[in-house]
Amino acid sequence: MGKALAKSILSGERMALARLLTQVENGSPEGRASLDELFAYTGKAQLIGVTGAPGTGKSSLVNQMALQYRRSEAGYPKRVAIIAVDPSSPFTGGAVLGDRVRMRDLAGDPGVFIRSMASRGSLGGLAQATAAMVQVFDAAGFDVILIETVGAGQTEVDIARLAHTTLVVEAPGLGDEIQAIKAGILEIADILVINKADLPGVENAEYALRGMLGLAHPVEKVFHHHGQAMSMPGSEPVNAVLWVPPILRTVATDGTGVGELLAAIERHAQHLRATGDWGRRERTRLESELEALLTETLVTQFRLSFPADRYEKLIDRLVQRSLSPWEAVRELLKKPK
Repeated sequence: MGKALAKSILSGERMALARLLTQVENGSPEGRASLDELFAYTGKAQLIGVTGAPGTGKSSLVNQMALQYRRSEAGYPKRVAIIAVDPSSPFTGGAVLGDRVRMRDLAGDPGVFIRSMASRGSLGGLAQATAAMVQVFDAAGFDVILIETVGAGQTEVDIARLAHTTLVVEAPGLGDEIQAIKAGILEIADILVINKADLPGVENAEYALRGMLGLAHPVEKVFHHHGQAMSMPGSEPVNAVLWVPPILRTVATDGTGVGELLAAIERHAQHLRATGDWGRRERTRLESELEALLTETLVTQFRLSFPADRYEKLIDRLVQRSLSPWEAVRELLKKPK
């Protein structure tokens, strides 16, 4: 069944694409089988992450970026996929899906596909299915995949594991410049964007970001993943040209500065390819995905093979403080006599 669905995706069937995305998000066996078939056709799309604090206009900016990527007079058009990770409802687990409302300008364009998905409480606002959805869009022939996250705070650095180019969006007057460096989010910015640049205070916001960028920008390529610094495999030689994140101003409501932003994204992509960082980021992304899948699979298999009543008794002992979490792990890993 997976082969038939994968074949439909490769032939460009839009309904099959929507169906597979739902199966991937739900973790169905058919979805996993289709991913296996499609994986050989991936690795061609440019992945762009868009993150930042709530209220900075990320969705409107993504909307304008997609519109300009679709304009043939700009040297394109490119097929664009948008994954908008929405906050999950704590009651239903469903997503707010507000991004689709703000992206009505893209409705009806066959070269654009918008998919909203719930974060489901995962760290960084990224559901585990996001990476799999990226693979589906990649195999389906989309040139650019825009991944917009919820802007939940420190764990937004997860986006650096998924995207080739990460945009961190700020806005004047929100007081988020200080929060950004506290969260460590500036360290993963490839490009800093001050959106809503027509508002008062844009000069102060840019001045503050430039000052903090000097403190936050690492000398070597390092990702901060879940608060832990991780160097990229095969780091650049010391004398290699480092990418210094530019600070750009945009007004997403009318498209001001978005053309310059796309040009900066292209320069960053050229830099990654010239330095070999493109391949290193791809390797790190796939390694991170493998580790996440391995962890999930091993935990699931362990739970299925472990007596439920014994597990619940250990939880009870944790609640009673008669057993520490580390002691519980050691107890769980003991082979039954």
